Amino acid sequence: MKKETHSSLLQTYLFLTLLFFPPYVISNAQSVSNLSSLGSAPAGSGVDWLIGGRIGMSIASGGSSTSAGFQIGPMAEVLFGQGMAVGTELNINSQGGTPIEWADYFKYYFNIPSSTVKPYANGGFSLWFVSGGPYFGIRIGGGANFKVANNVYIPADLQIGPVFYSEQTYDYYTGRSTSKTNTVFYVAITTGIRYELP
Repeated sequence: MKKETHSSLLQTYLFLTLLFFPPYVISNAQSVSNLSSLGSAPAGSGVDWLIGGRIGMSIASGGSSTSAGFQIGPMAEVLFGQGMAVGTELNINSQGGTPIEWADYFKYYFNIPSSTVKPYANGGFSLWFVSGGPYFGIRIGGGANFKVANNVYIPADLQIGPVFYSEQTYDYYTGRSTSKTNTVFYVAITTGIRYELP
């Protein structure tokens, strides 16, 4: 019974990963001949996947207001050789309007000899789905994955960046509407779990 539950859980993760992961990334990943896992040197052909979820706090600041909220969501990465990876996330935030972020990024893992800690830096783009959206964002950040068991990591992660959105106002006297672009600065401090598929 436990094996069946584990198998169906793994299939669900893979389905969600393929659903939210950009197809061009998967096709590019499969064409690379030297791929490696998170903590080892390049090892033959194949695609190494890192899947999991994130949980933590997000802060949005723009104009004269700042709001903090809870963030949770799934993530997936394809690991290449030389410490490189590409990934995607779908993050749900608890601020007003329940903003949902779909982020795609490039990540580089720094190699620390004889250490199970895997620090990284990343950068990418995101789409935000909230009332009147979607809106475009840029994100950069970094953190580290701490190995707690075989193929299991606990991350400490920080992401920051601007989110650009437009705001429309209607003038009842002239009957015209005007649109102006604003910027919200976004910060996310999260942890979670990462599992490297064997």
